[in-house]
Amino acid sequence: MDLIAELSAWRSLCIIRADAMPDPVGIGSTLVEAGLPIVEFSFTTPDAPKLIEQASKVEGLVLGAGTVMTEQNTRDAINAGAKFLLTPGLRPEVAAEAVRQDIPIVLGAMTPTEVFTALELGATAVKVFPAARMGPAYFKDLHGPYPGIPLVATGGITTANATEYLEAGALAVTAGSGVVSPALAAESRLTEIALRAREFVDAVATARP
Repeated sequence: MDLIAELSAWRSLCIIRADAMPDPVGIGSTLVEAGLPIVEFSFTTPDAPKLIEQASKVEGLVLGAGTVMTEQNTRDAINAGAKFLLTPGLRPEVAAEAVRQDIPIVLGAMTPTEVFTALELGATAVKVFPAARMGPAYFKDLHGPYPGIPLVATGGITTANATEYLEAGALAVTAGSGVVSPALAAESRLTEIALRAREFVDAVATARP
């Protein structure tokens, strides 16, 4: 799976963290239909591998695992059907196992040194977190010494500011609890999730190429 091509096409992905997710298939299908098909199930959610396995059968869903912290997490996610992995920070053991299994890995970073280290570890793309703390201009700054590096803006991205990060150089932006909050996931409120997802997708679509 070409993650860069998928991110370039959709310019967004959705992160889901919840205390419970009784209908992972329904949530996955809802997000695909809303135009937000790249989705990350966080390992902070109980039984994340099982949820990934269930939702991985949803047609059109590009499903990954997030908050992958250990080599065992990495293997569990891949075995469950995750097509890509994300980490909140630099995790060399996760990167090594992902590279070994030829699975795209998005490593979290914040400073220029961490961004470069992520690339050296084999990152397919670099997740800049927390993006809202740094602001959109930071993405332009990073592309000064690192032109062409695929950067994903994560943390504090909303329908109101998503376009600013994309126009400043982010390859993609992440929708978090503003689209799928823990409560919406736990209560399977699919209609509300669909509405919020479409609003985010519409906002992303207004960004200049």
